[in-house]
Amino acid sequence: MHFPAYIGPGAGFTFLGGFLTLALSIVAALASVLLWPWRLVRSLLLRPKGLVRRAIFLGFDGLDPRITERLMSEGKLPNFVKVREAGSYHRLRTTFPPLSPVAWSTFATGVNPGRHNIFDFLNRDLRTYVPQLSSARVTKGSVELLRRSEPFWKTLGRFGVTSTILRVPITFPPEEFNGRLLSAMCTPDLRGSQGTFSRHTSPEGEIEGPDGEMIPFSYREGFLLLQGERVPLVEGVYTHWVTLRFASARGIARFLLTTDPGFSLYCTPVQIDPEHPAMPISHPRWYSIYLAKLLGAFSTLGMAEDTWALNEGAIDQAAFLEQARLIQVEREQMFFSALDHSPRGVVACVFDTTDRVQHMCFDQPDVIEPLYQDMDRILGQTLQYVDPETVLLVLSDHGFCSFRRGVDLNAWLLQKGYLALKPGADGSTEYLADIDWTRTRAYTFGLAGIYLNLRGREAGGIVPPSDSAVLIRELADKLRGLLDGTDTAIANAYPSTEIYNGPYLAAAPDVIIGYAEGYRAAWDAAVGKVSREVFTDNAKHWCADHCVDPELVPGILFSNRPLNALNPGIEDLAPTALHLFGVARPAWMEGKSLL
Repeated sequence: MHFPAYIGPGAGFTFLGGFLTLALSIVAALASVLLWPWRLVRSLLLRPKGLVRRAIFLGFDGLDPRITERLMSEGKLPNFVKVREAGSYHRLRTTFPPLSPVAWSTFATGVNPGRHNIFDFLNRDLRTYVPQLSSARVTKGSVELLRRSEPFWKTLGRFGVTSTILRVPITFPPEEFNGRLLSAMCTPDLRGSQGTFSRHTSPEGEIEGPDGEMIPFSYREGFLLLQGERVPLVEGVYTHWVTLRFASARGIARFLLTTDPGFSLYCTPVQIDPEHPAMPISHPRWYSIYLAKLLGAFSTLGMAEDTWALNEGAIDQAAFLEQARLIQVEREQMFFSALDHSPRGVVACVFDTTDRVQHMCFDQPDVIEPLYQDMDRILGQTLQYVDPETVLLVLSDHGFCSFRRGVDLNAWLLQKGYLALKPGADGSTEYLADIDWTRTRAYTFGLAGIYLNLRGREAGGIVPPSDSAVLIRELADKLRGLLDGTDTAIANAYPSTEIYNGPYLAAAPDVIIGYAEGYRAAWDAAVGKVSREVFTDNAKHWCADHCVDPELVPGILFSNRPLNALNPGIEDLAPTALHLFGVARPAWMEGKSLL
């Protein structure tokens, strides 16, 4: 999911200059080397007796079980078949709702969203109703991870088991632990947004960076001229990562030139330079610098594949798929380098090409089938690292289905009298700005569900807490089975108290919506607008999704060893990881070991 208008605090993301960051990284690296003998002894003393020497978690975001099973039966995924026959294969129960930030947070922590505090991409400021990123809070000089509970790699680290965690969603900003980590989903670009591209239709212009800083450029005879550098531009071919030196921070971007039907210069979102990170994107801080020195510059944006540029026509499908391929190559280099250098402990890596490409091309078998076969190739290469003392777990966080029609629940709430607009407002303003809170009992934004305007919780709440349970049940009952003509648009609606438990339950939507296949929250509703129509056709290139009832989109789980599981859930992977290394499952962890 992409929220193109969501811009973070901007300048807050550049609170460390490049030189200071590099200096601190060098000091940290030297300290790490000096402390290495002590850490080695401590690790040997603490390390429990486990079942394996190494565990590999290979994640393919959004890999769908129905497609996987069909292609296996047709003999087109030989390495998936090999793992299934050597060990096991199961469909993997996902989370409510089946969104990547929610599901991967449960993968990491082994708990339901009520205990890790991630329910959607967005949350809202209870004082202002302004939506904000659910996973991180950035202010001048600081950045805070809002995902709660503890990931299994941090628990393992206390017992001397080191981990290398690559691009697992909702790891920004990185936490300290005994290992290495590169952040993923929700890592911002250098402007503080979740990915703001630019497209220039003149051979002269400016590239925007943090705090409105601009870098002028011009195009002359096959070269992009900026900051004294001549970057070769070949029409239809992405440039290498170009370093952009703003006054406050360094960024990187790729450029793509096309001239048919007219001049067009596409610039990817300006991303944090991994070699000179303006903010923490890895742990230890020097790890991104190490990777950049070892492998070259690489994408750091949380959602690096620019789905929105394709939606808006700034690039075509061929350019989008080539961009996704380039990012996947970077990920493969990191992953296999980590396997080369990590004979013990955990190596976990998530490939998100599968998610991004399916969002945009799910209705094109000629694109999707080769995509799945390419993941089979990655799995085959991974199998070369698997020995009798290694467990390999291959998983996806959810599956996929088509997205043909959008459902604007704010429009439904308006029609049914649960929501009211300000006098003179037409509902077209983003981020709930047109809503009259003095007359609104319920509202929606994001992708997960409906919130009550609850007195004592929201600043302008009008629903008495004593009435909340009845209102929640009323909304769930009315929305369950909601029809779009003769088609079911909403398969189920769940009061949050029936599916979640934990200290962060109050942050959850009060009703979680399980859309039927082919339906999803409408684009306008997701950003807090109020349309006049409840149901609309999805006219964007983004043609598929997984923001539906969880039963419709389970993930996959393969293991090179048999698993003792009838109905495994993604919450079971964290305790399984602990079990592999002989570490007892903490009492707060809800999942169960699959061994």
